[in-house]
Amino acid sequence: MAQQRVLGVDPGLTRCGLGCVDIDPRRQVRLVEVGVVRTPPHLSPELRLLAIAEALEDWIARLGPGAVSIERVFAQDNLRSVISVAQVMGVAMVAGARAGLEVAQHTPSEAKAAVTGSGTADKAQVMAMVARILGLEGPPRPADAADALAQAICHGWRGGGTGVDGSTEMVSAAGAVRASARTPAQRQWAAAQAAARRTGAVDPRRRR
Repeated sequence: MAQQRVLGVDPGLTRCGLGCVDIDPRRQVRLVEVGVVRTPPHLSPELRLLAIAEALEDWIARLGPGAVSIERVFAQDNLRSVISVAQVMGVAMVAGARAGLEVAQHTPSEAKAAVTGSGTADKAQVMAMVARILGLEGPPRPADAADALAQAICHGWRGGGTGVDGSTEMVSAAGAVRASARTPAQRQWAAAQAAARRTGAVDPRRRR
């Protein structure tokens, strides 16, 4: 398997984290670029989304990733917040599709589990492990940047991406949805997440 370049996106209207990494067949990860797109609250929503879309298009054109991996948020207490996050997710999906890239989605729990070994790790743990994986002197800041890198690393290491129920695949390329090879542990993790949501268990992310 050749080296892959993945652009991770931590969607947010005020701050949208972007992190691009190269991952080789030995699972070694190298930082390509990391940053945060900020949009001022006084701008109208369509202009803020346009600014994020233009930034995404610039990153894709300059860095040439083979895949875009977007953090998928399925529940939040703040309805206004979840709507704006969903809008940015859509912008990122369109940017990836327009460039003909593989587009995937991973939940925050999946990204946390990939980089720390625990789906309930806190932000400080995620930032510390991302820095360690990438060999950085300090953790990427702000947290949105670290989350974007965790998203990219997660996709590079495990592939796939969860669908609506947390167990089906949501990875596409050129309009075709494909399934990825998951290890038994990864399948067990996805099944547990889906079961927890069906039984109404509390999502650990909602305790933050």
